[in-house]
Order: sequence, then structure tokens, then C-alpha cells
Amino acid sequence: METFFIIIISVLITLGAVTLVKQILEKQRINSQSIILLDKIKKVCKFITVEGDFAEIYHYEDIKTRFLKLVSSRKKALVVIKAKAHVGFDLSKIKLDADTKSKTVKLFHFPEPEILSIETDLNYYDKRDGMFNRFEASDLTSLHNDAKLHIMNKVPESGLYNIAKQEALESVKLIEGMVETIGWKLDYSALEMSTENPKQLK
Repeated sequence: METFFIIIISVLITLGAVTLVKQILEKQRINSQSIILLDKIKKVCKFITVEGDFAEIYHYEDIKTRFLKLVSSRKKALVVIKAKAHVGFDLSKIKLDADTKSKTVKLFHFPEPEILSIETDLNYYDKRDGMFNRFEASDLTSLHNDAKLHIMNKVPESGLYNIAKQEALESVKLIEGMVETIGWKLDYSALEMSTENPKQLK
């Protein structure tokens, strides 16, 4: 009889130990899973939701003076800028947390839309050098930078930010899809888009 009780007790202890080990391993797996998931979401980084095409004419002029400002030399150019601006969200700026008990990722802050990149193509027309004020390679580099800045300043009035805001849900759905691949769920009920002016990513 005593042998029977010893066997029963041994079995119960073994089952308890196995169950405890399984719980510890499962908790470690879920914790590891949540860390990997959050890292994976942030590594997606920039998500382009809208792009806009621009065609602008930019007048460039530079005047240099010599001999006590008695003589001036003017160089100028007419630049036709064709550009494509990509506007979207930098997902590395989102704020989220993982609840391992309910296997839920809580999203409580989403960034404002930003200019993620600008592709520019410049064509020069009516480019004229001055007598002692000629176009150099540095001038063309400066012109390219000025043209890019000119387009960046045009983006806010183009309505691209507002369109991107309307597409913000698509970005959230992208994150939701990533979360669901490992059997978790995304809670974005606390999400609010800021009303501040969108920032430009330089």
C-alpha cells in the first residue's frame, strides 16, 4: 500500500514539475516573441502612402561686384524642375507596447506624415555666365539643393499631407497584418492623430 502511495506521489510531483517547466518556457517564448515582434514593426521604418509629381520653373540669379562695386557681373539660369515627392510615415516613431498575457500589441501613438524622399530632375535653359562670374560645379550643386528645398516648400500647399493622413489606416493595417502572423492582435483604440502641422523629414 505504501508503495502505491509513493508511486502516486511521485507521478503527481513529476506532473507538477513538468507543468511548471512548460509554463516557464511558454512565458519565455511569449516574451521573446513580443520583443521580436515590436522590433520587427519598427524595422519596417518608412512607409510611403502617397506620391506627388511637381513641375516648377525656378529662376536663378547671382551678381558679383568688383572694383569697389563699380563693376558687376551677373550669371543666371532658368531651371525647369521636375520632381516626385514621397510622403508617408516613419514607423520608427510609433509608440506601442505588448501585453503578453492577452497577446495584444497596443498602439497608442502614430506619427504625422512626413516627406520621406524627393527625386528631382533639373533642366537648365537660358543659362548665362557673367564676364567674371561663371557657373561652377559648386553652383550646380547649390542649384540642385535650392530646387529640392523649393519643392519641399511646395508640398504642404499641395494637399499631400492630408491625403497621407487619410491613408494612415493603411499603415495601421500593415502593422496589424504583421501582428496577426504570429497569432497576436493589434489594439489601436487609443490611437489619435495629432493636429499639429506635419513635419518634413530632411
